[in-house]
Amino acid sequence: MKENKRFAQCLFYSLFVVSLLWCLKSAEILFHLDLGWWGVRPHELSGLIGVITAPLVHGSLEHLFNNTLPLIIMGTVLAFGYPKAFWRVLLFIWLVSGSGVWLFAREANHIGASGIAHGLFFFILVASIFRRDKSSVAIMMIVFLLYGGMTLTILPSEEHISFEYHFFGAVAGFIAALIWRNRDPKPEIKPYAWELKSEDDPVIGDDWQVEEDSQSHSQQDNQAQSIDIKYH
Repeated sequence: MKENKRFAQCLFYSLFVVSLLWCLKSAEILFHLDLGWWGVRPHELSGLIGVITAPLVHGSLEHLFNNTLPLIIMGTVLAFGYPKAFWRVLLFIWLVSGSGVWLFAREANHIGASGIAHGLFFFILVASIFRRDKSSVAIMMIVFLLYGGMTLTILPSEEHISFEYHFFGAVAGFIAALIWRNRDPKPEIKPYAWELKSEDDPVIGDDWQVEEDSQSHSQQDNQAQSIDIKYH
């Protein structure tokens, strides 16, 4: 019951954050706001603000919709499976992916939270490879089943898609996994009943056990009593 409650809290926080993105996009449409200047513009000082604000802005409703489910699902499972590392990982991916875009991306206005989504995916993937405990592997299998295609979208595909944000988000997630993969302790492995050593009978004790010496003596006596039959 306690785990179910914690999972529900993680899901609520993810839904709340993503709903803020939808509110921001709705306000942009309703009030005819132009928040494009919040994006990352490489090599421009004025574009540095995008390192912080670019994930909050999306070019269209379709763009935001494509990021909604990945952010909700991976944000929830990451907060649930790695509660101590979650905020460090999220902040690291947010800042490093945006900084990488500002330093190395092509000249364009880069916006959207897809870089963070890719960072979360690669953190979950790489952390499970190193940890190899049941919890991290289970989380990785769920995420990989749903969004395994993210391993390919870090490469150039379409001109209007910022693959650079995808790529540097993946790099940030990989590095974060190397740094904080063990910050959350591995779950205790509970032994099965048959693995537990059975206790001695309270009445008989260990009298039922046969010592090796007594076995060897009985074998010697049997050999001494055996009759050698020789054929002429």
